[in-house]
Amino acid sequence: MGECVNNCIFRRQSNFGYHSKSFSQSGYHQKNSWKETTVSTMSERMNAMFDHADAFIALLGGLGTIEKIFHISSWAQLNIHHKPIGLLNANGFYDNLLSLLDHVVEQKFLTSLARQIITFAATVKQLIDQLQSFIPVIDFFISRIDCSNMTSRKKLRLDFSLYL
Repeated sequence: MGECVNNCIFRRQSNFGYHSKSFSQSGYHQKNSWKETTVSTMSERMNAMFDHADAFIALLGGLGTIEKIFHISSWAQLNIHHKPIGLLNANGFYDNLLSLLDHVVEQKFLTSLARQIITFAATVKQLIDQLQSFIPVIDFFISRIDCSNMTSRKKLRLDFSLYL
């Protein structure tokens, strides 16, 4: 996470952290953002990140990280947002997850266009470069679903601030 923050600092980009109160009090939290906010619940954390983020980067992580990857990716698939989503695939950490997504496409539970929602790269620099050149993928089959009543979820402001 520190390398992502340092890369943003080098590029003169801001970054913010959102932490749940219980996580902050657990002793696992380390300050590594320019600005941090503590929220009451994990749902509030997800909504705060979503409302303020220009892009999403998943670092190496466990079930919570994977849940957030799929949560935010499903919103992109439903056209609730068009923000870039990236996985830092350091040392092939997410290779099996990416293989699973390819398998889901092969089994026709996911379109190949929807599979392209998630970008991945082996280094922070590669990932940030890919996210900055991101062009939203619109799955025209899914785009017939109207999620436009979620107006707060439609903001797109791509100054590429990083939210952790």
